[in-house]
Amino acid sequence: MTGNDIQTILDCKVFAGEELLEREVHTACGSDMMSDVLAYVKDQSILLTGLVNAQVIRTADMMDMLCIVFVRGKEPSEDMIELANERGISLMSTEHRMFTACGLLWENGLRGGNND
Repeated sequence: MTGNDIQTILDCKVFAGEELLEREVHTACGSDMMSDVLAYVKDQSILLTGLVNAQVIRTADMMDMLCIVFVRGKEPSEDMIELANERGISLMSTEHRMFTACGLLWENGLRGGNND
């Protein structure tokens, strides 16, 4: 699956890294707690979150994530978009709630890693 596939499945608006959406993604996680992402997430490509601040970009960068999808129609600030572009991270937003967004990705074959 690619970032473009995720954009289509979740009907996302792209804010940063549109040119990076051809990259392959194999796993995803959904969390609003960046401490949990840092503590428990391994080898995830996509982060789905309702938390919208620069810490999300920094966390994704530390975890080598390729893309962040903001749920519930939340949108990143210009500073966040600039930071994501600097770090090579795609930013998207979907109107879906977290549960629905994760379910749609699961239904289309994207998994959460070793501990599904």
